[in-house]
Amino acid sequence: MGLQPLEFSDCYLDSPWFRERIRAHEAELERTNKFIKELIKDGKNLIAATKSLSVAQRKFAHSLRDFKFEFIGDAVTDDERCIDASLREFSNFLKNLEEQREIMALSVTETLIKPLEKFRKEQLGAVKEEKKKFDKETEKNYSLIDKHLNLSAKKKDSHLQEADIQVEQNRQHFYELSLEYVCKLQEIQERKKFEFVEPMLSFFQGMFTFYHQGRELAKDFNHYKMELQINIQNTRNRFEGTRSEVEELMNKIRQNPKDHKRASQFTAEGYLYVQEKRPAPFGSSWVKHYCMYRKAAKKFNMIPFEHRSGGKLGDGEVFFLKECTKRHTDSIDRRFCFDIEAADRPGVSLTMQAFSEEERKQWLEALGGKEALSHSFNTAIIPRPEGNAQLDKMGFTIIRKCISAVETRGINDQGLYRVVGVSSKVQRLLSMLMDVKTCNEVDLENSADWEVKTITSALKQYLRSLPEPLMTYELHGDFIVPAKSGSPESRVNAIHFLVHKLPEKNKEMLDILVKHLTNVSNHSKQNLMTVANLGVVFGPTLMRPQEETVAALMDLKFQNIVVEILIENHEKIFRTPPDTTFPEPTCLSASPPNAPPRQSKRQGQRTKRPVAVYNLCLELEDGDNPYPSKEDTPTSSLDSLSSPSPVTTAVPGPPGPDKNHLLADGGSFGDWASTIISSRKARAVYPCEAEHSSELSFEIGAIFEDVQTSREPGWLEGTLNGKRGLIPQNYVKLL
Repeated sequence: MGLQPLEFSDCYLDSPWFRERIRAHEAELERTNKFIKELIKDGKNLIAATKSLSVAQRKFAHSLRDFKFEFIGDAVTDDERCIDASLREFSNFLKNLEEQREIMALSVTETLIKPLEKFRKEQLGAVKEEKKKFDKETEKNYSLIDKHLNLSAKKKDSHLQEADIQVEQNRQHFYELSLEYVCKLQEIQERKKFEFVEPMLSFFQGMFTFYHQGRELAKDFNHYKMELQINIQNTRNRFEGTRSEVEELMNKIRQNPKDHKRASQFTAEGYLYVQEKRPAPFGSSWVKHYCMYRKAAKKFNMIPFEHRSGGKLGDGEVFFLKECTKRHTDSIDRRFCFDIEAADRPGVSLTMQAFSEEERKQWLEALGGKEALSHSFNTAIIPRPEGNAQLDKMGFTIIRKCISAVETRGINDQGLYRVVGVSSKVQRLLSMLMDVKTCNEVDLENSADWEVKTITSALKQYLRSLPEPLMTYELHGDFIVPAKSGSPESRVNAIHFLVHKLPEKNKEMLDILVKHLTNVSNHSKQNLMTVANLGVVFGPTLMRPQEETVAALMDLKFQNIVVEILIENHEKIFRTPPDTTFPEPTCLSASPPNAPPRQSKRQGQRTKRPVAVYNLCLELEDGDNPYPSKEDTPTSSLDSLSSPSPVTTAVPGPPGPDKNHLLADGGSFGDWASTIISSRKARAVYPCEAEHSSELSFEIGAIFEDVQTSREPGWLEGTLNGKRGLIPQNYVKLL
C-alpha cells in the first residue's frame, strides 16, 4: 500500500489520522528533496572529477537503484511501473559504462543539473513554503479557538457576536489554506515521476554519444528510451486529466463543504473540549479530544489530540452513553457545553464543549439530547443531477449524427476530441440536437456553421450528461479491477466478459462509440490521437464512480486503460461472445496488482528469471496454451502498453541437461508441467536467491506449502515460512 490519498473533505474535520497522512506525504517529499539534492551533487562530480569518474558513476548508479517512487492508491499502471523501474534501468546502463572512463559532455549541466535544480527549487521549494504557511495558520487557528472558547458568557452579546464572526472567518481562511496545501501535496507527488525522469533521459542520451565502444548499448538504450518516453507521455496525459478532475472536486467542496462529507461508520465525529477536574485548589482544565459516537451501540470514543507542538496523540477512552443533557450558561461560564453520563461509569458525568452552537446542536441530535436539527451529522452521497440526455432513440440518433460528421469532415484534424469547442456553441448545438423539432434540420456534415471541435465537444457532453455513465455505476469497480491486475490477456478477457454484462442499450452505444474511436486511432499519424490519448479523453466520459473522492479520482488512470483496451480489442470484445468459464468479478477483486514488467535482456548481462504475475484466481484450465494464438493476441502499438505482445522467454534451470529451456509460443515444459497442479507440497532441489520481491529465496531441502501453478510459464506459486511468492518450477520437486 502506497501513500494514502488526502481527501479534501477531511480538511474540514482535520482529524488526527488526516494529520498523520499529511505528515507521511511531507516525509516522502522531504525524502525526494534530499535524494535529488544528492543526485545533483553526484552529477556535478561527474563533470568536475575526471580522475574519480568511475567512483562517481558507481555512487550515482547506487543512488538510482536504491530510490523508489511512492504512489497514491492501491495500484499503479503499466506506464508508472515502467517509470518506477526506469531508475534501476539507468543504474544498469551506468554499470556497463563504468570501465570506459570517458569525459562527460559539458551539456550535462544543461540537460540534467539545471532541470533538477529547477524542479527542486520551483516545485519542492514551493511545497516547503506552503508547509510553513500551513503550520503557521494551524497554530494561529487553534490558538484563536482556545482564546475564543475561554471568553466569559457574561460579556456583552455584541462582543460575543463579533468574536464569533472573527473565529469563523479565521476558520474559513484556515480551511481554504488547508485545501490548497492538500492539493499541492498530492500534485507534487504525481508530478515528480515525469519531472524527474525526463532530465535523466536527456542525460543518458547525451552521455552515450561520447562512448564509441558503447554503440550496441546505445542502440538498446534508444529502444528503451522510446518506450519510456511513451510511458512518460501517457503518465503525463493521465496526470493532466486527473488534475483537472481533482481541481473540480476541490472547488465543489470549497463552495459547499458540508454537502460533501464522506460516509462514516460513526453517527457523529469531530473535536470537543472535555473538562478534566483536578483536586483543589487546582480547579479544572479543558482538553481537546477527537470524539466518535456510534448511535446503534451507544459507544463513545474520545482521543486527546493537540494540533500544535507537532500533533501529539494521547491515549483514548471508550464508554457507553446513558444520556446527554444541554448545559446553559447560567450553570457554567462557557458556551456551547453539554453533559454526558456514561452507562458503564455510575455517577460519572463529563462536561464537553463544542466549537459552535451549530455543532453543539448536531452533537445533541446524534447523542439523543433534547435539541435536534432536521439534518443529520453525516450526509449521504449527493446524487448527480440528471440531464435530458438518455439512451433512447433520440440519443442514438445524436451520437450517430455526430460520429458521421466527424468521420466525414474531421477524422484527420490534429487534436481531435482533445481540442474543445466554445461552450456557448456547444450548448446551442446540443439544444438543437435534443429538440425533436430541430434535430433533423441540423446538417453537421455539410454545414460550415458547426466546427468539428464543437461537434466532438457536444458528443462528449451528451455522454457525460447521461443519468449514469455509459459503463454504469454498478460495474465501475469491476472494470477497474482487471486494469490494475492480471496479465495483458486476462485484462482483455475480463473486460470482454464485463462488457457483455452491460445493459443492452449501453453495450450497443458503447459498441458504436468504440468502433468510431478505433477509426480515429487508425488515423493517429495525421490527427495525433493515439489510443492512449483517446483513453485520457474518454476515460472520465465513459466511466466515473458514484461518489466523488480523491481516492476515486486516483483511479482515473485505470479508467483510461480500460478505454484503451476497448479500442485495441474492439472486434474481439464486441463481435465475439465472452468466455463463459471466466470468473466473476468478485474473484477478480482478490487478485493482487500486476508485478513489474520483465527486464530487457542486454549484452553482457546474465539471463534473468522472468518476473511473473500472481494468479490467485485466474488459473489455467487443463490444456490451455499459456500464450494466446496470433489471432487472439491484442494488437500492440507504441501508443499504449496496456496489451503488450508475448515475448520469448529463457527460463533458467539448475546445472544439468535441462538447463535454460527456451520457450516460444506454444512451447511446453514437459508432461508434468503442462498439467494443473492442485494445491500440494514441494521440496527445493537447488538453492535460489530472489531477484524480485515477488519471488522466494530458499535453500536446498526447503518445503513449500500450498504449491499451485502460475500463469507465468516455468513458475509456481507457493508459501514458505508464511510468505507467499514465486518459485522456479525446475528448482523444486513435487511431493
